[in-house]
Amino acid sequence: SVMVLVMAWPAGVNAADRSSSKVAYFDHVKVAAAFAKGEKLTDGRSGKAIYQGFTARGDRPGEVEVHKLDTDIVYVVKGTAIFVTGGTRSDQRRKGPNEFLGKAIRGGTAHHLAPEDIIIVPHGVPHWYEAVQPPFLYLVIKVR
Repeated sequence: SVMVLVMAWPAGVNAADRSSSKVAYFDHVKVAAAFAKGEKLTDGRSGKAIYQGFTARGDRPGEVEVHKLDTDIVYVVKGTAIFVTGGTRSDQRRKGPNEFLGKAIRGGTAHHLAPEDIIIVPHGVPHWYEAVQPPFLYLVIKVR
């Protein structure tokens, strides 16, 4: 099981003033339930940064994603996948503000992801789960 601990405190707060009320804790039961649904665990601010924590489940290849503002930090919990980064995405379309999708990546670098691997994808870099060996469970922390 995976335990996620996210701490956030407002800018300008001294270390002595930080209280445990700023800590968000998710026990293994809540994390397992989140993985079963593939849902957001948390979001918040830390200084000038905005973050979100998601559980995700991949049972098949996905679409290419490009986030113009968000960096993705991915931690693999279970299963394996071929994750392609960089290259040129095909059939680009807008998903929302500063978010784009595509069908595939030409070129790029393939990464063979397995449990306990971490990959960090900076904003603006195309990325794609090209092949997935289900069940593929991963935690994504988005930082803006």
